[in-house]
Amino acid sequence: MDKLKLMKTANEIRKDIVTAVHSAKAGHPGGSLSAADIFTYLYFEELNIDPKDPKKSDRDRFVLSKGHTAPGLYSALAERGYFPKEDLKTLRHTGSYLQGHPDMKHIPGVDMSSGSLGQGISAAVGMAIAGKFMNADYRVYTLLGDGEIQEGQVWEASMLAAHRNLDNLVVIVDNNNLQIDGAIDEVNSPYPIDKKFEAFNFHVININGNDFDQIDAAFKEAKTVKGQPTAIIARTVKGKGVSFMENQAGWHGKAPNDEEYKIAMEDLEKAGEALCQM
Repeated sequence: MDKLKLMKTANEIRKDIVTAVHSAKAGHPGGSLSAADIFTYLYFEELNIDPKDPKKSDRDRFVLSKGHTAPGLYSALAERGYFPKEDLKTLRHTGSYLQGHPDMKHIPGVDMSSGSLGQGISAAVGMAIAGKFMNADYRVYTLLGDGEIQEGQVWEASMLAAHRNLDNLVVIVDNNNLQIDGAIDEVNSPYPIDKKFEAFNFHVININGNDFDQIDAAFKEAKTVKGQPTAIIARTVKGKGVSFMENQAGWHGKAPNDEEYKIAMEDLEKAGEALCQM
C-alpha cells in the first residue's frame, strides 16, 4: 500500500464529489465524503477489477447499498478510469447517464443498481452465493450506511450470509453517526453495531474508516477469514474534508451554493498542498 498516494487520490475524489454535487445543485455530499477513503481503498488497492473490461467474469463485485452516496462511487470510478472525469459535472442533469442513484445498465463499473435502502446487501449476498455455487474466486463487497441498517432487510440478508458461510463477502458499515434526520442514536439507535453483526455470526472488525492504515489492515484480515462473512464497522466523519460540512446532519442531502463550493474547494486544495509536502 502506498499510503500517501491513496491519501492524495482520496482528496481528489473529495474534490470530485463536491464539484459533482455543486454542478447538480442536488445530491448527497455528507455520506459520500465520509466514505471517500473507503471508496479510494476499494478501487485503488483492494478490488480485482479492470476499467478496460468492466464486465470481466472474475472481477470482484461491489454494491453500494447506500445508493444515495452515488457521487462518492462515481468519483472513484472516474478517477479509476471507467469514464471521463468531466462527466461528473453532468450528475443528475437531464439526459446524463450519471443518475442520482447507481444504474448498472448505463454506468461502466456499476455492478448493481441501488438506492432503496436495505436492498443492496441482499443483492451482494446473492452474488456471493452465486460465486460459491460456481466455485468462482471473486469476492463481493457492499457498503451500507449506519442509518440504513435500521432496515430489517439488512438483518435478513445477514442471517443468510452467515448461514451460507459466505467468507467471500465483506460488509462495510459507514458509521458516521448521522442520517437525514439527525444522529442515528437519537433517531433509532442500531448500537452496538459490532455486537449485532457478531450475533449474526459475522467476523467483525472495528476501525477508523478515515485512516488508511486501519482500512488496509481490516481488508487484509478479512481475506484470512474462513467459513463466515466479515463486517467492517468503519467509524467516519460525515462531510470529512470540508470544514463546514463535517459532523453536520444538514449536509446529508444538500448541495453547496457557489460561495460554499469555493470554500469547500479551498479546504481541499489546502489539504492537497499539505499532502504534497509530506
